Amino acid sequence: MVKFRDQVTRHRVMGVFLLPGEDLSLETLPAGVGSAPIYALEWSRGEVTQLALNRWCWKAPQDPGLYPVKILDHVGQDSTLLNMFVMVPFDRIQDGQLNRYRIGHYPTVSLNNKPVYDPPRGFVEITTENAGTLVTPHFKLEQFACKQEQGLPKYVVLQEGLLLTLETILEELNKDSYRASTLHIMSGYRTPYYNQAIGNVRYSCHQWGVAADIFVDTDGDEMMDDLNQDGRIDEGDAGVLVDIVEKISARTADSQPIAGGLAKYKATHSHGPFVHVDVRGFQARWGT
Repeated sequence: MVKFRDQVTRHRVMGVFLLPGEDLSLETLPAGVGSAPIYALEWSRGEVTQLALNRWCWKAPQDPGLYPVKILDHVGQDSTLLNMFVMVPFDRIQDGQLNRYRIGHYPTVSLNNKPVYDPPRGFVEITTENAGTLVTPHFKLEQFACKQEQGLPKYVVLQEGLLLTLETILEELNKDSYRASTLHIMSGYRTPYYNQAIGNVRYSCHQWGVAADIFVDTDGDEMMDDLNQDGRIDEGDAGVLVDIVEKISARTADSQPIAGGLAKYKATHSHGPFVHVDVRGFQARWGT
């Protein structure tokens, strides 16, 4: 397991999002009882300082981009790939645009003084070269891109907590005998420009990279699967996903509950049933 900031990941691949020149502390945690292996870092860009055994500080380069860092044991049998994305800082937006990509304008006042609604620190640039990069073992960067009709490069805000939550949901889904290699992200990040264009609420969590509208689509028809096997694709199938998220949220002790929003949505003429999940930091429920 690897700890960074206030997050812990046991996944072999993890996306991490930083600002240019930002310091990131990394630490491997023992998986069980007994002596822990000695790990080392492999990196091509940035600066590394060894803080202690199995602890380092990685300083991000000044140029935005993707900089993989690998943590591996001395025999190369156990490794974690951290795909470090150095973001374009928020203050580079000019007139609501970033490199001619329409971002729009974030609210100048945070809703109820909640930090989650502060302006994002920066944006990950999605290019043809990095679009397919894994941000966890089962999710790619491009899955979270805003749906507005502009070509690459695009820019996205994405939080590690959302990625870890989606991996946990997928894992529980498969434990419950629903076989899926990923979750379909119907809507991930939304720019304020796009969020306003589709008539969504001003403080939609999608704009801060902490929310995703999801469904299970193993046959690739861009529609929710018949999860409850009743011969219909409807709200009941979304309810299966909701129940899984609630089960995760109810955990205590050594498991991290999901502190965020949860809702299920019925099918309409433009889309099938789906579930909204977010990690806003406090519980919110609607439509369930």
